[in-house]
Amino acid sequence: MGKAGATDSFYTDLPKISAFDSLCDAGCFTPLPDDWLIGVSDVVNSTVEVANGRYKTVNMVGAAVISAQINASDKTAFPFVFGGDGATFAIWPEQAEAAEKALRAVQCWAQEEFQIGLRAGLVPVRDIVAAGLQIGVARYRASEGADYAMFNGGGVSWAENALKSGVYGFDPAPAGTVPDLTGLSCRWTPTSSKNGTILSLVLQPVGGVDDAQFTKVAGDVIQLAKGLERGGHPVPVEGPETQWPPPGVLLEAHASKGTGSLGATRRKILFETLIAWFLFRTGWTIGGFNARHYARITGRNSDFRKYDDGLKMTLDCDAATLAQIRSLLADAQAKGAVEYGLFEQDQAMMTCIVPSILTDDHIHFIDGASGGYTQAATMIKARKKQAV
Repeated sequence: MGKAGATDSFYTDLPKISAFDSLCDAGCFTPLPDDWLIGVSDVVNSTVEVANGRYKTVNMVGAAVISAQINASDKTAFPFVFGGDGATFAIWPEQAEAAEKALRAVQCWAQEEFQIGLRAGLVPVRDIVAAGLQIGVARYRASEGADYAMFNGGGVSWAENALKSGVYGFDPAPAGTVPDLTGLSCRWTPTSSKNGTILSLVLQPVGGVDDAQFTKVAGDVIQLAKGLERGGHPVPVEGPETQWPPPGVLLEAHASKGTGSLGATRRKILFETLIAWFLFRTGWTIGGFNARHYARITGRNSDFRKYDDGLKMTLDCDAATLAQIRSLLADAQAKGAVEYGLFEQDQAMMTCIVPSILTDDHIHFIDGASGGYTQAATMIKARKKQAV
């Protein structure tokens, strides 16, 4: 594992990997330093929330965890992964106090604004190592302007389970505490499938099985996806669709109002998005903002595929490829090599963190618009219960 005493430079010093399929090689991952901590979070009863049609809200809360940490870290790069109904990140020891404060603030905000419970905690990497696991991290370059962390080794899953069982965790901050969610937004219209279905895929290794078996299956899935147009990327080259008023305006108002008025914040966002909508339609540039360029970069910067102690993908998938993926995974599961969940829906949606509309480093979290990753993970849990 890494050396104790490592600072925030650990992640910034990692090489950026441009070929996603190369992440099947465990050699691309570097163990986290022993003195770092893993931040884990999970929406309570997310399956019920999704079933009640609150999938966009669930995604917003998950992304808020990352947004709050970015602002708490003074923009210093650190590894994080968006999971749909939660998020995972890693921080150096000197950042622990600020990270806990930000997590507890998001817990309070989620409960007060949306009546959503959020489990959250910090798990020492040393505890994970003592449990016989590790956390490897890689830095994947999605585009020239954006990169995302990837995790492997089983340690993240262990930390998430420990959080859910109550071994770790924080109480929310006092009532009225407001997190800094500057940059968090959700202004795009959900993107409809062009190939037939938006497929949410969650693929996990089975404990005790040789890592090479999982790696082989994951690599085969990635190769099948590469046969799709643009590798199954659900966002068009020209960027996602826009409409006015945007469907996520109220959610964004909850995120950005701070201690101000929800109504006033909503009206401000409506005004801003009306101008943006006009610029998207006309192609005009105002104040250095080129809306159509911004939309194209949005697609390039999206995290439609990731490693998070397993493989997660949101694909615009045709029927033939879906059948091949389903057959491949069913066979691998029958052999005891993997666990998987597949969920089909008509649209993909995104939740965004935008430091500035004038730079190309904005990031966009992709999920199926009907609760994709949460629904796929629920299928894995249901199958496990049946096997007991």
